[in-house]
Amino acid sequence: MFRILPRMRLLIAIFVIVVPIVCVAAATESHNSANSTRLPLREAMIRVLGSANPNPSLGEEAQTFDRLIGSWDADFSFPQADGTVRHKKGELHFGWVMDGHAIQDLWIGYPTGEQKERTIGTTFRFFDTKLKQWRIVFINPQFNYVVTTQGGREGDRIVLRGSDSDGLPIRWTFSEITPQSFHWTGEKSHDGGKTWVLEEDHHMKRRAG
Repeated sequence: MFRILPRMRLLIAIFVIVVPIVCVAAATESHNSANSTRLPLREAMIRVLGSANPNPSLGEEAQTFDRLIGSWDADFSFPQADGTVRHKKGELHFGWVMDGHAIQDLWIGYPTGEQKERTIGTTFRFFDTKLKQWRIVFINPQFNYVVTTQGGREGDRIVLRGSDSDGLPIRWTFSEITPQSFHWTGEKSHDGGKTWVLEEDHHMKRRAG
C-alpha cells in the first residue's frame, strides 16, 4: 500500500484539470462557431504535450513502456462474483508526453446496451529516478476515480502495485507482451496480499496502420 505524497497530490490536481481538456480536444471537434474559434488553441496544446520519442535521460528504462506506444483494439473482460464474465470492446492509445519524460494513455470502453456513453480514463506514467520505479496515476473522471501505483519490469512482465480507492491492495500486470498484442490483468486482495481476486482480464491487439 502506498500513501499519496504531497507532490503526487499536486500532480493529480494538475491532471484532473489538464486531462479532460486534452481528451475532449483529441476526441471531438467544435460544432458551432463560438467553439470553433478555440480549436487552434486546443490543437496547439496537444502538439506541445505530445513527444515523438522518449527523453534520452530515461536510457534503457524507456523500453519498459515504449513497446506499448501506439493504438490498440481491446477486448475487456470483467469476471463477476457469480462466475459469469462481462465483456466490453474498446481501444487504447499510448504516447510519450512532456518532452518524452512520461507516457500518457487513454483507455476507452465503447457504449453497451445498458450504458449509452463511452467510458474513458487516462494514465500518466513516469520513471522516478530516486525510487528507481515507474509511478502511475490513473484517472476516470466519470466515476470520480483516482488511483496511484508503482513498480516496473519483473522478468518479462510489468507489475504495478498500489491501493484501490477503498484502501485495499491492487496489482496491475502487463504480460504476454509482443509487438502485436499484450495481456493486462487487474487484481485485488482482501487479505493483505495473501490471495488475489481477478477483477479485470483484458486482451489487446495492435491496430493495423
